[in-house]
Amino acid sequence: MLTTPGAELYYEARGSGPVLLTILGGGGDAAMAGPLAEALARRYTVITYDRRGTTRSPFTGPPAEQRVAEHADDALGLIDASGPEAAYVFGTHSGALIALDLLARHPARVRRLVAHEPPAFDLLPDAARWRRLAQEAVDLGRREGVGPAMRRFGEETGVAAPPEPDPGLPAWVRDMLARMAANMETSLLYELRSFSRFVPDPVALRGAPLVLASGAQSRGKLMHRCTLAVAEHLGVTAVELPGDHVGYLRSPAEFAAALHERLAGSP
Repeated sequence: MLTTPGAELYYEARGSGPVLLTILGGGGDAAMAGPLAEALARRYTVITYDRRGTTRSPFTGPPAEQRVAEHADDALGLIDASGPEAAYVFGTHSGALIALDLLARHPARVRRLVAHEPPAFDLLPDAARWRRLAQEAVDLGRREGVGPAMRRFGEETGVAAPPEPDPGLPAWVRDMLARMAANMETSLLYELRSFSRFVPDPVALRGAPLVLASGAQSRGKLMHRCTLAVAEHLGVTAVELPGDHVGYLRSPAEFAAALHERLAGSP
């Protein structure tokens, strides 16, 4: 556990070599990053964790609107706790927004970042639409519950809410889906509005050791559009990684190999 202002963070470390911090999106936790971490553990000391307000990382005060900067400070704390060396970072979905802020404000602590499908809706030409949708989803969540709100949000974005655990699935998958569903309350009610309005700092990130990536199966979808918008905003070229929005979970070995190449600096 790591104590940070406003939360207690649960984290795991596995493997050996340079530190690689993974930062997942809303609903995910350390276990969801586990298969990817196992695939990378021969090359890196992989740190996975439950972001504040999820699973085993409780808030130490009343839940409140979250800021990307708070979560980036959490990530910095984990890197600092791992030792004096700068860390590699992989961030996906809202975790990519957190990682971009981490790199912008603490460049000396990040060796190289791969930011995968950052949902920077405010950089899209139809940003006003996504702001309205975020507010509608939060309002619906407070009135009718997280399930209806996430279904509504998923209908518009194409990012599905966690499905109901199927008894035929392996136990660890059922457990993961149950945790994701529980974590969606924090993600929806306290992160969605503020995170979706976050815009990375183009001045601070100019020339930074950064790779922006989207899934090969995400072409033409909203998260691909967001990735391209961030790439244009920062003046870099986006690349592709295997799979879709959760390619790191569906095909962890293939994704890990491609991710390692990007972390190692391959074009």
